[in-house]
Amino acid sequence: MPNPSRIHKSILVIICWLGGISSYLLFFQYFSQSCSSQMIQVQGASFEPPSLNQISTVPNPEKPVLLVWDWPENDNYKFDPNECKIRHNIDSCHLTDDRNLYNHSEAVLIYHKAIKKDLSNLPKDPRPPFQKWIWFHLESPTNTRQKPGLENLFNLTLTYRRDSDISVRYELTFSKTPKENYIIPKKDKLVCWFVSNTNPGTGAWNRMKYFEEFKKHISVSVFGNMAGARLKDEDYYPTMASCKFYLSFENSIHKDYITEKFNGPLAVGTVPIALGPPRENYEQFAPGDSFIHINDFPDPAALAQYLLQLDKDDEAYRRYFDWRKHISASPHFSVWNEEFILPICKACDYVAKHKVYKEVHDLFKWYFS
Repeated sequence: MPNPSRIHKSILVIICWLGGISSYLLFFQYFSQSCSSQMIQVQGASFEPPSLNQISTVPNPEKPVLLVWDWPENDNYKFDPNECKIRHNIDSCHLTDDRNLYNHSEAVLIYHKAIKKDLSNLPKDPRPPFQKWIWFHLESPTNTRQKPGLENLFNLTLTYRRDSDISVRYELTFSKTPKENYIIPKKDKLVCWFVSNTNPGTGAWNRMKYFEEFKKHISVSVFGNMAGARLKDEDYYPTMASCKFYLSFENSIHKDYITEKFNGPLAVGTVPIALGPPRENYEQFAPGDSFIHINDFPDPAALAQYLLQLDKDDEAYRRYFDWRKHISASPHFSVWNEEFILPICKACDYVAKHKVYKEVHDLFKWYFS
């Protein structure tokens, strides 16, 4: 028969063993809860486990991140990143303005006009070796202020220039199948001009001088601040379409500086009259028979006389639309604060498709050349 005292001792050992395990489990559970709710000290540095919300902000690793450091013009042109897919079928990167994603960003888009003169609002953290900085600027050299310290800071350029890494153009599209019987919009005005900037300091003196002489020989319907009131957004394209000719006068003359002032009339069925770089430069972006250039005439009076003749010759006027059989133009934007959607979306697409390392040396020497 077993010894009762020995049995009692065995039961006590088992009870103590089970109690030890229970205490250990309770301690481990308490310690785990404590670690998840409090800061843990590791070698003198504090670490806080990220919350689910913090983790969810890290983008899909299959898409590169493009960080918009500052939205143009004090956030007045900020837009929903989904617009890239909706408008331009671009969904190749994660577009964000969340600066917490700086170290995750393959590229940082930096708007030139937003940079402070002392560069104090540029990123303070060291640039990750895989990251590219994009210089974003759509103004002409005449309206560009140099800021010392930027000359050798960027990897890529985003401008209107064709020799930029990312070139912003309102491009025409081609089709092999001809489109017949293009209907020219009904016209009730001869020559139109939408203009607000008359400041000679921006280079506008050149076009103003030409216009003052031109209007002596032909009637011009003027809209915008110069006429006392800015057109409503919804009236912009319909009014332009109602004009036979539109003065596509740039505020300054530089190679490739051909803006929405030229694209607008092409898109709506109006003949642009170009004042800007030479005709040869325009013909790199649009058919030569789609527009009239002021350099085709010895003076404003001769241009005015030609337009008056075209106004009476429907067949000759219609020939300015023959290009539409195989080529089409699209409106650039319909609301004033949509101006920067296309360039930012194009930067997004570029970052996704180009992985080659680059650097820009002597930025301003290139831009002002």
